Amino acid sequence: MKRLMVAALLIGLASPAYAQLGGLGGALKKAADQKQALDELTINESEERQLGETVSAEIRKRFGVVQDPAIHKYVSLVGTAMAQLSDRPNLSWTFIVLDTDGVNAFASPGGFVHITRGALGLIRNEAELAGVLGHELAHVVRKHTVNAIQKNRAIGAGINQAAGGRSELLNRMARQAYEQILENTFDRGDELDADKVGIQLAQKVGYADALPDFLARLAERNKDQAERNGMFASHPETKERIDKGRQIGLAVKTTALAEARYKSTVTYEVPALTSIAVVTEGSAGLAGAGKAPAKEDDKKDEPKRRGFGLSALKPTTGQEKQSTQVSASGGARGLGADRAAKGGNNPAVVRVTVTTAEVDAFRKGIV
Repeated sequence: MKRLMVAALLIGLASPAYAQLGGLGGALKKAADQKQALDELTINESEERQLGETVSAEIRKRFGVVQDPAIHKYVSLVGTAMAQLSDRPNLSWTFIVLDTDGVNAFASPGGFVHITRGALGLIRNEAELAGVLGHELAHVVRKHTVNAIQKNRAIGAGINQAAGGRSELLNRMARQAYEQILENTFDRGDELDADKVGIQLAQKVGYADALPDFLARLAERNKDQAERNGMFASHPETKERIDKGRQIGLAVKTTALAEARYKSTVTYEVPALTSIAVVTEGSAGLAGAGKAPAKEDDKKDEPKRRGFGLSALKPTTGQEKQSTQVSASGGARGLGADRAAKGGNNPAVVRVTVTTAEVDAFRKGIV
């Protein structure tokens, strides 16, 4: 009997704490499970970059890339000047101009910042460009996309039983990130935080607080839209963003707009919303509520074709047709013209080099 009692005691001591504490034990086990799930969804910087490359490749396939090294160099100089002063200066920052009339900008994890030709046409000076790029930079610096994915525990649900293990988890993260970025589903706190950090970065470089001016012009352009459009797809109320942005700007007195340099470099004009060519619901590049029903033959191949992931989607280097597998892109639910705008057919990245010396010289021209 004594041996049995000793054995029972040893088993009890060897059991996890939560197994010994009744109801409290259940709570402890739940907390432990939640921590494990969060740890599994934590990605390192290399994986973040890999995730960003995948998402950027899809964004480029959706909208195409302007094949002009000069405009990429200019945008990269403005963006790099701020990135160097951010909390993540050592990321391999990549700035991409998308070939579409739609007014929009997107950031994907790991250092990828995209801005559309249409947005450059609506922007009036270099300080406004810095404000828009700074906002997108902030999403990366503050890891808003990565953090949102980590909060979505459904991403990791059943992953241990799924084929592919870690690779499959990253594939799921890529799909989630792409949808969040294209649909602008950052929460209100993240958007206001990105405004604040972006404005502060622009001012550190020497620019005036001009993001609110751009937002006001964009709001005026979108005032007759039935749905929130483009960069306002899910952002906080415009007036709140403009007011808070101006308050942030008052903390540092900077007035440089660099308007002359901007206008001598950027010659795009943004068309009226009513004249922007859009991708119709259910056509290539769109998915979601308006997607055309799949044919029976297509359904047979569906598991094979839904391979949106890190292994299947490597950054492209030549001309391709726009992807027919893009999900959650603009226009899928009858949204505004900026979100549904058609893009070009060349997704190739335009490689430019920006040196520290070039950035230093560029900053001296901010007047």
